[in-house]
Amino acid sequence: MNTIDVNSLLSQMRRMSAQVHPPESALKAAPVAAQSDFSALLRESISAVGQSQLKAGRMAASFERGDPGADLGRTMIAVQKADLSLRTMVEVRNKMVDAYKEIMNMPV
Repeated sequence: MNTIDVNSLLSQMRRMSAQVHPPESALKAAPVAAQSDFSALLRESISAVGQSQLKAGRMAASFERGDPGADLGRTMIAVQKADLSLRTMVEVRNKMVDAYKEIMNMPV
């Protein structure tokens, strides 16, 4: 079974989230130095995965309809990115469930 580094996964999720949603500091004139908690990061990551799934679905449907400007290469890349982000999210979920089970089995 493959071992997955949780810190590496979290950094990948942050990069994917930043690609889908630009940081708020880029949208505002004054940068905000707010520390995000784990639940907010997880919520944003799940949202980013959902957005990438929607984008890939729209691109695939556009290509299937034969819309002008629908490119097979970009469509396939979007579908692969969406698949990879979903797989990453599933692995993070699995690791979180394993960690929860391990904590629950610890003697008090």
